[in-house]
Amino acid sequence: MAAPVLMFLGACTSAQETATSAPSSAASDPSCRTVATALFDQLLAGASPTSLAERFDEKVDWSIPGNTAVVPWIGPREGRAGVAEFYTELGQMAKVEQFTIDTIIGDGDRCVLLGDLKTTVLSTGRDITTDFAYDIEVRNGLITRYHMFEDSWAVAEALEPTAN
Repeated sequence: MAAPVLMFLGACTSAQETATSAPSSAASDPSCRTVATALFDQLLAGASPTSLAERFDEKVDWSIPGNTAVVPWIGPREGRAGVAEFYTELGQMAKVEQFTIDTIIGDGDRCVLLGDLKTTVLSTGRDITTDFAYDIEVRNGLITRYHMFEDSWAVAEALEPTAN
């Protein structure tokens, strides 16, 4: 299977372009746009859950709504340990095939990323294809708010065993 594809369409085509096109800010306080795109670049490059969790504030406001009885990796998380647990569970249960960000709205400390993704559930072999929106906030270079919105019905359905 091919490696997941991360694409940025519209105003930004890569995290590097994003970083250079963002308004200048203090080097110690990068924009939300820069921090968010760097997180997704690192995720799709295969970074460890612990490395990814280091990008988050210990008091992160984390939310991915959905049916936690069926989809164990979603729901609220607390602290870097909770973030690392999310990425561990996601990696054990699903494989991201494609991840496309086509719009980034905002800059400074808060932004919204819009796009779509395709993920294969390893236990069922079914694909989840959904649009997404991330609401992200950054302070002092760390993610303090991480809310993801997707088609949670499709995600849960892809994990359900096939009825005979």
